[in-house]
Amino acid sequence: MRSRTRIAGPLAAIAVLAAGCGSPDDWSAPHPAPAPIGALGPGFVTGPPTPEATVTPSPGSWDGVGPSRGYRVVLLTAGDDQPTRTLAAAVTDWARQEGVSVKTVEAKDPGRFPESISEAMRLTPDLIITAGKDLVDALALVTANHLDRQFLVLGAELAEPTANVTAANWPGASFRGEGLGTSTGYDPASFTPARAAAAVRAGVASVLSGLTGIVIRLG
Repeated sequence: MRSRTRIAGPLAAIAVLAAGCGSPDDWSAPHPAPAPIGALGPGFVTGPPTPEATVTPSPGSWDGVGPSRGYRVVLLTAGDDQPTRTLAAAVTDWARQEGVSVKTVEAKDPGRFPESISEAMRLTPDLIITAGKDLVDALALVTANHLDRQFLVLGAELAEPTANVTAANWPGASFRGEGLGTSTGYDPASFTPARAAAAVRAGVASVLSGLTGIVIRLG
């Protein structure tokens, strides 16, 4: 009986090598559908939000929710300004703490922002997180045609988001696109590491919990 449960020497070596070939950056292997670990706390929402609603969750009501290890995220960035850098750093810090696998797509040519969004989608992540208010107009153009892809917009929002686009922002960080301005004014100094970190965690917790297509307004 023992011979049936043991792997012969050469086969064992092959098995070890095969196991060692896996990498958090290799997204070619089968991947289970994402599911939240934990649940939102009281005060995140008072009831099921309506589409495109703006909710103001109680501070920390999102702390009990996190992604399963190996959650796949594409960080889509545009710009090298301080707000964008702060948001991007918050995403990478969160990913490191949570064991999230992250790939980054830098959208450098404004005339090709839709193509950069398509590049992010082709990587088939569980979630695309965007950093950089200049992406808003291109996101409004592209996301409505790809309802199977989930997006989290940090420090900005879409004027009319579809159910697959969630935003996490705060007063001073609610740009809605060219010609629309912001709902709370724009203040680059409001993009602090603490606010950015809270936006990432609150936004991801909302998406994982199935509350999408809304704006999460933090204090």
